[in-house]
Amino acid sequence: MTIKDHFKTTFTLAFPVVLSQLGQVLVGVADSMMVGRMGAVPLAAASLGNSIFFVILMFGMGISMGITPLVSVAEGKGKFKRIGHLFQHGLWINIATAILLTVVVLGLSQGLHFLDQPEEVVTLTIPYLFIITASLLPFMIFQSFKQLAEGLSQTKQAMYVTIFCNLVNVFLNWVFIYGNLGAPEMGLNGAGLATLISRVLMPLMMGWYVMRAKRYSVFNLKLGIGKLRFLLLNRILKIGVPTGFQYIFEVSAFSAAAIMMGWIGVNALAAHQIAINLASVSYMMVSGLSTAGMIRVSNQIGRNNFRGMREAGMVVFGMVLVFMSITGLIFILMRFYLPTLYIDNEEVVALSASLLIIAGLFQLSDGVQVAGLGVLRGLEDVRFPTLITLVAYWVIGLPLGYFLAFELGFAEKGIWYGLLIGLSVTAVVLFYRFHKLSNRMIAANKPVVIA
Repeated sequence: MTIKDHFKTTFTLAFPVVLSQLGQVLVGVADSMMVGRMGAVPLAAASLGNSIFFVILMFGMGISMGITPLVSVAEGKGKFKRIGHLFQHGLWINIATAILLTVVVLGLSQGLHFLDQPEEVVTLTIPYLFIITASLLPFMIFQSFKQLAEGLSQTKQAMYVTIFCNLVNVFLNWVFIYGNLGAPEMGLNGAGLATLISRVLMPLMMGWYVMRAKRYSVFNLKLGIGKLRFLLLNRILKIGVPTGFQYIFEVSAFSAAAIMMGWIGVNALAAHQIAINLASVSYMMVSGLSTAGMIRVSNQIGRNNFRGMREAGMVVFGMVLVFMSITGLIFILMRFYLPTLYIDNEEVVALSASLLIIAGLFQLSDGVQVAGLGVLRGLEDVRFPTLITLVAYWVIGLPLGYFLAFELGFAEKGIWYGLLIGLSVTAVVLFYRFHKLSNRMIAANKPVVIA
């Protein structure tokens, strides 16, 4: 394949994934925009609640991704029976994960009063967090069907389901937040209820499609527990657990940043929520490109095409750099307008604008590190990248952000400068890692043993 062919194939595969991944984060964006009209305190509460929940949600999403590269490799080798077994084992891993994560969130919610956050914010956050946590189980079941489909390069169906359920979420936000159509005015809790209902619809729609479509009948998919094999469970978890921790280390760094923003004040926390909401949109879109890169890389390995594997990965890096250059410019040039979509508080808008300059600067680093995690996942290389994300964010980025913010007086901007540096370190190391491993595979003409 030529580079042009790789680009076309990757784009065709990635576009629905990008929209599907974007749909996941747009639930929070819609909540923040519509809740922000009620004032800075509800917006800050949404920030605090979503900061905690999004960490847990992304860990679950990472666990579910253990299915995808294995399915893609199995398809490349024509092992259809194995694909059915991978789905069955992945489904029960995801259900167990959802139950465990629900317990974790309920436990964490009891500690919000000890995080030195404004009391009026915490009071609104806790019931909202309870409601959206109930959506974890249906979300993880949806992910089981979604990751199976994406491993088979079937990406459009999850996109359609996600877009439809997002529209349902926005409509129900309008009904429950503001008390329209005779419903009670529930404010922030209404946003949580809308999210829960929309996420219950997602696995029902995606599961109905997968279990009925002829495309999937050859895999003999089963929903029951049956005979679960430890070796297959372990194989999925060896990819899924480190992937989940990759997400945790990065997303939790931004959640920790939100907590530090709360130490500065309600307006700083609200501004952080706006800036991180916008940055999360571009992040989830390149996460879709990263997922496409993972599928393409693992599928080429299944076909023993190692040069094509490297080219597919490098094309993803190039696409991400172009896309994130555009979003970075948008953030910087429209920094005073974009916050007004959330709130009309002049101080919050001004603070958000200053953070969006930094967000614009770290778009390239953020894009490259997301792409790096995806293509390395396609190589089943997950341990080293997980260690890098831990060091870059929690050893370098956050401590440096704290020092800049509270010791040198950069306040909210100092926290984001630290995050920028952490992202940049991760991007450089992960790109070099893929470059080195892919060259080794080409030279050996076989998959290399990942240390």
